[in-house]
Order: sequence, then C-alpha cells, then structure tokens
Amino acid sequence: MDPAVESDGHGRLFFRGSRYLLIRPETLVALQRAVERAVGTDAASVLAAGGHAGGARATSTLPGDPEARVRALLAMGAEIGWGEFALERLGPRELVVTVRHSPFAETWGGRSRTPVCHLTRGVLESLAAVVFAEPRPVVETECVAMGAPACRFTALATREPAR
Repeated sequence: MDPAVESDGHGRLFFRGSRYLLIRPETLVALQRAVERAVGTDAASVLAAGGHAGGARATSTLPGDPEARVRALLAMGAEIGWGEFALERLGPRELVVTVRHSPFAETWGGRSRTPVCHLTRGVLESLAAVVFAEPRPVVETECVAMGAPACRFTALATREPAR
C-alpha cells in the first residue's frame, strides 16, 4: 500500500492524515443514477454539493499561492484515484482543468447526453473559490461519457482576485 495511505487497524484508512474510504466507482455510479431517478435534473447539483464539501476540506489545508494550491489538489486527485488531472489554464479570471480516466465517466456505461462527473465538478468549485477568492461555478464542458477524449472543467471569475 502507498505509504501516504495508512490503515489504523480499526477499519479506517487515512491519506496524508485525512480519513478516506475506498469505494468502487460502480458503487458511486449506481448511487448517482439512483439520485438522478429520484430527483431528476437537480441530481447534478446535489452530487456536486457532495464534491464541494470534500473539496472544501481538502483545499483548506493546501499551502502556497493559488497556482501551488491548484497543482497540489490536482496531484492529490490523481493520487487518490479520481483520474489524471492536468492544469490546462490558470489566469486571473479563468481556471481550466482536464481529467483523463475519470472513474465516473469511464464507469458510466454507455453514452450520456450530459456530463456525469458531478463530484469532480464540486471539488473543483471549492478550488475555484479559493483561487478567485469568491465562489465560482465550474462547468464540465466535455465528458468522456459523452464521447470526448477527456473531461474538461472551466471556472470563470467575475473579477480579478486580490493577490
């Protein structure tokens, strides 16, 4: 097991001191589909809220300037199995991240008419709020489940952040 991941011998796993849970992507996709059936079009925002909560916790511990924090969170996402994250653009008003091998998109099964990586989007919304010093929505503009080569997420700020 990766030295960054530790078991306490009592049923708990920790990644760099924070508690995590190993769960199969199929389990999360089944949960997502059930939420979509139960709540309809609001499911995406419900699931993104879950990602936002976890992302807020993760971003609160990241040191450095906004770019260092972005790079650290993207590296962490890859280390914990959320896919291969790449920073496409980071500017005063724009954050664009691509993800290859998203477990949500790759496990979706079949072609989706809409993006499916709502948990990842929520995490990136937490990151964008830190980078731009204001809450900013993130939009998944491309998704592997829709046939794209990678999932792509964009956040736009309304003003330049104070540095």
